[in-house]
Order: sequence, then structure tokens, then C-alpha cells
Amino acid sequence: MSEEIIETLSPKETFDVGVRLGQNAGPGEVITLYADMGCGKTVLAQGIAKGLGIDEYVNSPTFTIVQVYEGGRLPFYHFDVYRIEDPEEMQEVGFDDYIFGQGVCMIEWAEFIEDILPENAKRISIEKNPAKGDNYRIIKINLD
Repeated sequence: MSEEIIETLSPKETFDVGVRLGQNAGPGEVITLYADMGCGKTVLAQGIAKGLGIDEYVNSPTFTIVQVYEGGRLPFYHFDVYRIEDPEEMQEVGFDDYIFGQGVCMIEWAEFIEDILPENAKRISIEKNPAKGDNYRIIKINLD
């Protein structure tokens, strides 16, 4: 598996990585996100939405599990599955309709539903390194 590694030094740079991902995303793309609290998952999601041409404000759907954004060149389905205790709970929100649909799905805390993710999902991890500064992030994007 090959990966692209990107270092960012500000939320704006992390947002810009998301914009590029959104601009390059195709129908049915599933992006899985692995990162601790405060690493910039929502900032990346905001960038993806912008790259898709969505101007609506994007926030983390922690309590609703999924937030749907339309109005761009493709719909954007933003999942936060942090509160999911059993992957089967995802069926209650129509998970299959989203991930096998024509929009772009981004799933925060994807490790909680690993068993039901499609094989071709794009994996992205974001990590901090406090020794390099509070805003430093290393973003790893799988390319396979």
C-alpha cells in the first residue's frame, strides 16, 4: 500500500488538503478518517465540502451520526460514528444507501465500524506532534 504524506502547520493548510480531496472526489467515494480528538477532522471535512462546491457551514454530526450537505457538484455525507457501540446501528441511519450512493462519504472515527466499511474506502489518518508546534499535523492518505 502506498500513501501520500502531507505535513500541515495551520488549520488553513489542513482545510486546503480537504479542498483538494473534495475537488478530486468522485461519485461513490468513501473517505475514512482516523484521528484523535482535536486533530482537525472537522476542519478537513469543511475543506472537502468546499472542494465539492458546498458553501453551507459544516460541523461534526456527533449526536446525529450523519449530516447531509447538498448544493455542490456531489452530495456530501459527513458521518461521526464516535458514539456507535455496534456497527449494526449504522443500518438505522441508512448507511448502505449513503456509502453505495452517488455522493461522497466521509466517516470520522471509522475504526468503530471497520467491519462494515467497503474495501475500496480511502483511509486518511491525522496525527499531532506537539514537539513541532500546536498546529502541526501529519496527514497520511492511502493511494491504493
